[in-house]
Amino acid sequence: MTKITLNSRAFQKLAVFAAGVLVSVSAFAAGGGNLLQAGTDLGDRASLQRGAQLYMNYCSGCHSLKYLRYSRMGEDLGLSEEEVMSNLNFTGAKFGEQIQVSLTADHANQWFGKMPPDLSVISRVRGSDWIYTYLKSFYLDESRPLGWNNQLFPNASMPNPLWQMQGLQHAEYGAADPATGERHVVGLKVTQPGTLDAAGFDQVARDITTFLEYAGEPAALQRQSMGVWVILFLAMFTFIAYLLKIEYWRDVDKH
Repeated sequence: MTKITLNSRAFQKLAVFAAGVLVSVSAFAAGGGNLLQAGTDLGDRASLQRGAQLYMNYCSGCHSLKYLRYSRMGEDLGLSEEEVMSNLNFTGAKFGEQIQVSLTADHANQWFGKMPPDLSVISRVRGSDWIYTYLKSFYLDESRPLGWNNQLFPNASMPNPLWQMQGLQHAEYGAADPATGERHVVGLKVTQPGTLDAAGFDQVARDITTFLEYAGEPAALQRQSMGVWVILFLAMFTFIAYLLKIEYWRDVDKH
């Protein structure tokens, strides 16, 4: 029998891979597995700009984006410094600083029980479909401290920040579990319309999801634009290599 040994570097790679698998499995389990299709498009600059405005108005009061700077966001989204500072900066931070929150730890503990998480890489951890589904899955629940719950992420600590646009949503419950007597949420229904219809709110959720997808990897915008030139270079290089091969084997065939 052959004995297999792992050096320290190989063991580290294996450990990182295993950790990644565990994170993916846990994220899927937390999401319930029934995800809506977000349909995001990082090439849609208008959606990115709307998503940035919505995020800053409805989410940035509690959730930071500490790996993204105002200046980088403005450059990538085609916004001037004046537009960013006037419309998207509510903390008084400088243009080159990271996107932080004004919420203090004491207030966060008092209102939510803990500091809301930074969302810089939430799209890379959960995925865009998870974010989109999460934003659409809030419902009223009197048993919760803040009166809100979430079908995708049960017992979430935050209220629905978009309820005025979406409206008030209630849960529809299935039959009680014979063993525990617990009734599970099987659907959601808007019982009091908001300022937007269903299609309009879907677009709001999609715009915020698109912006968070960008925030998780801002370089993706440059990578996509460079991809065309890379493909063209590879095609040209392949053609030149083919011509070189023909010229080289021409001399070989003579012999």
